[in-house]
Amino acid sequence: MIDRITFNQNQCGGRPCIRGMRIRVKDVLELLAAGVAQQEILEDYPYLEAEDIAACLQFAASEADHPILVAQ
Repeated sequence: MIDRITFNQNQCGGRPCIRGMRIRVKDVLELLAAGVAQQEILEDYPYLEAEDIAACLQFAASEADHPILVAQ
């Protein structure tokens, strides 16, 4: 599913987007965080698919899972 997330330096400042469209992963995550239901997002953005939303969540989870190195 993560292959639905695309990066293009000439689009949206190189930020992660969904399937090459100009909707950023951040946009979808912010809607979800604000409590907007998945079905409402899909109705408001008919070119999105449920798998796109799942890919955004999977991408966010993978980005949050990295080690923090502390210099001693």
